[in-house]
Amino acid sequence: VLDLDAVNTLDRAAFVAALGPCFEHSPWVAERTFARRPFASVAALHAAMIGVVRRAERQTQIDFLRAHPELAGQEAQAGTMTEHSVSEQASAGLNALSHDEFVELRRLNARYRDRHGFPFIVAVRRHDKAQIFALLRRRTEADTEAELLEALEQIAAITRLRVEAQVAA
Repeated sequence: VLDLDAVNTLDRAAFVAALGPCFEHSPWVAERTFARRPFASVAALHAAMIGVVRRAERQTQIDFLRAHPELAGQEAQAGTMTEHSVSEQASAGLNALSHDEFVELRRLNARYRDRHGFPFIVAVRRHDKAQIFALLRRRTEADTEAELLEALEQIAAITRLRVEAQVAA
């Protein structure tokens, strides 16, 4: 865990190395946030980082969403998810699905991705397995523009916890 004062004095490479992993396979978020230092609080740091994502061009946002793993998807099966995602998905029991649950989740993930063009993203630490399945079914039917905004809101919740775990006030 880094102290906020230390974060405010890091050079660009160290800042990106420390905070880049908070945003799934997207160090560009930390790179674009670096120039906004110093941050008055951990909340201000996170707000600056999520602001970078919200101000990004639409295609950059879609590519950003596509960098996130599907729930219990190929990355999980291959063991290539980030440590953050492994821990988060396990917290909701997604690492211990029954065969039927796994098959259903794969089907739902594919349907969602086919409809919206990016993976279903939810702050899994806020939900149990049954709630996640219900949200996935409901959000698959949503308008894609609304769903893109919802996915970004979910990422804001996910990354707020990650940044708070990485940086002490």
